[in-house]
Order: sequence, then structure tokens, then C-alpha cells
Amino acid sequence: MAKRGKKYLESAKLFDKTTNYQPAEAFDLVTKTAKANFDESVELAVRLGVDPRHADQQVRGTVVLPNGTGKDVRVLVITKGDKIKEAEEAGADFVGSEEMVEKIQTQNWFDFDVIITTPDMMGQVGRIGRILGPKGLMPNPKSGTVTFDVADAVKEIKAGKVEYRVDKQAIINVAIGKASFGPEKLKENFDVIMDAIVKAKPAASKGRYLKSVTVSTTMGPGIKVNTSDF
Repeated sequence: MAKRGKKYLESAKLFDKTTNYQPAEAFDLVTKTAKANFDESVELAVRLGVDPRHADQQVRGTVVLPNGTGKDVRVLVITKGDKIKEAEEAGADFVGSEEMVEKIQTQNWFDFDVIITTPDMMGQVGRIGRILGPKGLMPNPKSGTVTFDVADAVKEIKAGKVEYRVDKQAIINVAIGKASFGPEKLKENFDVIMDAIVKAKPAASKGRYLKSVTVSTTMGPGIKVNTSDF
């Protein structure tokens, strides 16, 4: 078992790890556990009662957090024609066409967090799918990153749009803000994404859907959240 640091152990003393706290109390506690010398991210982990091996039990979607993520997201738009100017005016950090695909492929360039592309460029982007896929960067229509409406896509991501997706262990992991947000703003973000996850429940999912919900800071211990309201 890994040895825990002094700050982690101090944070763990602030709450009872066997208790499921009401959301407001949980976020009050989670901000108190942020003891690192940087503004820690606040992570949400939701274990679902689904079997991700089956296509009809996948849980995936996007939502715009009302208070953003606290992160300056670098957006790359791969497109052509008039859409290049549209993306630039919307605030994209990097914009280009085939040369961007080549730069990623030949220079191992990844100075961005999200790729948005237009459908007419998916043939080009698909060539580097094996590079982008493992890094979670491959554009997808379901996440709104393959679209001709590049301006709205860029603005939503810059405003705090996040994607949630169940992994092979039936867990959704997503950042919902920074410790500096404070309990109220973190809870507002939490409420929005939890509502989206509940609404995304697959019809094929039987039994208890929300098995456990935990919030934690980057360096802090996990705090269990009571989900009876959902």
C-alpha cells in the first residue's frame, strides 16, 4: 500500500470515510481538504450499475458547467474555407487544415486539449485516429466536436463544456472545477452534471443505477456523497 503524505493524512482526519455526506456538506469538506500549494482540481467519480461491455449500456454525453472548469482549455480546430475565419473569430487557439494533421503526425505536437473538426475534414483527421484515440482527443459527433457549427462548439468548450463517459470499470471520472471555486459553485456544477448522468441512464440498466459517488481534490482523499436527491 502506498504511503500517504502528511497533508493527505491531515485532510483525511476532517471527515468520516464511512459517511455519505449531503452534497453541500461534501463540497464544504472537499474545499477544506485542498492543502496543496496550487489550485487543485475537484474530481467527481461516479460508479454506475451498468455493464459497459454492452453497447446498449454505454453512458456518454456533454454538459456545460454553469461555473466553468477553471481551466484554460486550448482548442484546435481543423477545418477549411470560410470556417477557418469563423473558428478564429470564435476564439480557437489553433486553426488549420491538412497542415495541422501533418504536424500532429510528424512532429508529435499536442499543445492543445480539444480538437474540433468539420465533417468534411474527418477523412484527414481519421488518418491519425490511432494517435488521437488513446489520448482521448479523437473528435466525435456525440461530443459535439465534429460539426459545421464551429463557432458555437468553440464557445461552449471555452465556457466550460465537459464530456462524461463511462469507462471499462463502469466509472465516470470528470473534473468539475477548482478548489478555489468554493462550495456553492462546485455544488452548482455537480448538480448539473449529475442531472445529466441520471437522465442518460440506459433503458437496459437494471437495479441500482448510482452505486457510489465520490468527490476529491487532485491531492486529497475521496469524500462519499449521498445521492438520494437524484
